[in-house]
Amino acid sequence: MKPPNFLYARPDTLEDALRLLSEHGTGAKLLAGGQSLVPMLNLRMAEPKLLIDMNRVAELSGIERENGKLRIGALTRHRALETSREAAQAEPMIARAAREIGHLAIRNRGTIGGSIAHADPSAEWPLLAVALDARVELRSTARTRTVAAREFFTGPFTTAAGADEILTAVEFPCAPQQSGFGFQELCRRPGDFAIVAAAGRVRMRDGRCIGATLAIGGADATPRHIAEIDRIVAGSRGEDAVVREAAAAAARVLDPSGDIHASAEYRRKMAAVLVTRALREAFASVAANS
Repeated sequence: MKPPNFLYARPDTLEDALRLLSEHGTGAKLLAGGQSLVPMLNLRMAEPKLLIDMNRVAELSGIERENGKLRIGALTRHRALETSREAAQAEPMIARAAREIGHLAIRNRGTIGGSIAHADPSAEWPLLAVALDARVELRSTARTRTVAAREFFTGPFTTAAGADEILTAVEFPCAPQQSGFGFQELCRRPGDFAIVAAAGRVRMRDGRCIGATLAIGGADATPRHIAEIDRIVAGSRGEDAVVREAAAAAARVLDPSGDIHASAEYRRKMAAVLVTRALREAFASVAANS
């Protein structure tokens, strides 16, 4: 196997990084935490002509809460989100999901923007972004635009980002009052990518559900928002029959694939199990915090 042969750049500003990306297009790769890209380079699954190291671009890091939104810079590390009081207060599911990502060394280096841009359908951040209807900010030399996470992921490891665009931030809505969340995933070992995962939130008023959102990861080509969940659980108190109906509906709309880790049918069955657990957890957490 021949050694890799590429140019290396380490810009200090976003403008410099965007200029380099504009000049080299698909021949360039962005390096953030490197937890996905470096293994791909080692295996020759990626052979860029230019590697753009983003780690000096300080403006892409940080967590800001304003006007009911939590804006997270793309270079923010998983560990920072796991331990951030501000993030936990704005949306507690962020800290919960961050704890499930790899091992501590991975969380110390990996970034939320890198994970979302990589678009692994089994990864935690893409799942959470879809479940919570987050928005992804993209920048190029020509424009800045935002894309709903539910439209951003177009296939396995494929997104709506252009070759000249850099993912600069992710914006989550803050958790509403009188709501609770559930986050469940199935892994072979702690720290592994999920075979199947489910994440959702329910909103309550006077003991009844007035809104719900839920997504499933690892059981379709992209993290899958299950829109029917809201209709099924609306008006309920989280009764077992309602939860079972929601889980069955979620499993029906999935199109899982099989691999060495699990068959397609197993993924479908486990999706129903995890949706059941996530919804029960969400309803229980509202009651516990009331």
